[in-house]
Amino acid sequence: MAACRSTGATSRRLLSFLSALLLCSSLAPLAVAYRPGDIVPMLRSGQYHSSRSVWFDVVGRHCPAFAVNREVLMPIPKPTGFTGADPYKITFQIGHEKFHVPWLYVINRKSSQVPLIDFHLKYSGNDLLGVTAKVVDMPHHYIAFAGLVLSFILAIYVLQSSQEKLTRFVREAVADSSLPEGGIAKVE
Repeated sequence: MAACRSTGATSRRLLSFLSALLLCSSLAPLAVAYRPGDIVPMLRSGQYHSSRSVWFDVVGRHCPAFAVNREVLMPIPKPTGFTGADPYKITFQIGHEKFHVPWLYVINRKSSQVPLIDFHLKYSGNDLLGVTAKVVDMPHHYIAFAGLVLSFILAIYVLQSSQEKLTRFVREAVADSSLPEGGIAKVE
């Protein structure tokens, strides 16, 4: 009788374990599903002078957002030994290394304009189905806006690097303006 209860209890435990396993496996696709606005992870690698860099994680604010049409400015580091004479190309892996973007020429391509990489994510529901990317010329109004921003950043940098000289100039200007009109007289 004890053996029957033991076998029945074991089969119930096994059945509950299997049902829990089935439940967990059915939830797994939902765990990797994207919601609109979720950051789609991205890796980047570059090639210059036939030497490739390792894969680098792209910071979240520079990654595509799922089901959101947006533009980001992604800094691309200058390769070691860069002279500008040879082509520089980059590639991306998107969505937990699920999709690979072929090599894209960003320097020494056929156009002399500033490059812009245009990504298109293909999705259905909450699932990422594919990615395409191409290099296009950056629109001129982007370049003008970027020039204004870079000028502002440069002005702040110059002011910060000249802070000591600027402080000395202001002190001397204030000291000179607070002098009496006849100058300083020494009283003994």
